[in-house]
Amino acid sequence: VQLVESGGGLVQTGGSLRLSCAAAGFLFDDYAIGWFRQAPGKECEGVSAIVTSDGGTIYADSIKGRFTISSDNAQNTVYLQMNNLRPEDTAIYYCAAREELLLSFKENGYNYWGQGTQVTVDS
Repeated sequence: VQLVESGGGLVQTGGSLRLSCAAAGFLFDDYAIGWFRQAPGKECEGVSAIVTSDGGTIYADSIKGRFTISSDNAQNTVYLQMNNLRPEDTAIYYCAAREELLLSFKENGYNYWGQGTQVTVDS
């Protein structure tokens, strides 16, 4: 079982990035997928999550209206479209999968984690 994030990088304030989370060894249909982020010196924060089998989603208040989570089940990939990025969005972004089909930001409920991708928003 493996999760691989990609799409991070350096962007100016107000710019956009699309992160991808690709799975190997399991099908997203059977899992809930979450995006988390951790900035230097701060705790890990839940950003968004999706249950790909029914399309249910949740978003953190800090990113509502700017970020959109989506999935391509044929590609076994979940995306996080990030628009209107701000310096405070700078962090390492991780995707995670949980066997229980529950929309949650509780990290200990997630069974598998990717290695993370760095997002830096330059003011």
